[in-house]
Amino acid sequence: MSVGNRVTSDHQLARLLQIGIVLEEVVEARAQHHTETLEEPDDEIEALLVEAAEESALHRERLEAIVDELDVDTIPFEEVNALVEAQYGQTKPEDFDGVLYDQLCNEETAYKFYDDLIGAIRASDVPFSIDRDRLLETLVAIREEEADGVEAVTKIMERRE
Repeated sequence: MSVGNRVTSDHQLARLLQIGIVLEEVVEARAQHHTETLEEPDDEIEALLVEAAEESALHRERLEAIVDELDVDTIPFEEVNALVEAQYGQTKPEDFDGVLYDQLCNEETAYKFYDDLIGAIRASDVPFSIDRDRLLETLVAIREEEADGVEAVTKIMERRE
């Protein structure tokens, strides 16, 4: 799913934010799944997964608050979920060679989504019904947290090689 070159309306912005919400739900669910199914106890990986799930929940809340402020009718959850599943749900947690690879993929996917969304908003000259600067500040902060997640997973992987 492409974010596109520009965000052209509140409706499109709401749809993209809803996709972000579902992506965060996927990351949270996969992190929780991995925490529950670790074959051997591993404090470092468990801490990483718990933090990822908590961060995803906070990201969802922040995105939901923005969507609630937009003056648009939202898209039914089932429709957004189907879009996310079609694009990002092609793999399952067990498709990766280990928990860390799956988590890295999740973090990178989220980072790329937010990076593309920020670029599309910045490229747009359409006024939104919410403050553009606050919207971008929120999305940039979320993107940076995703970048931190990529870095954290990568460091663990490098130490374990």
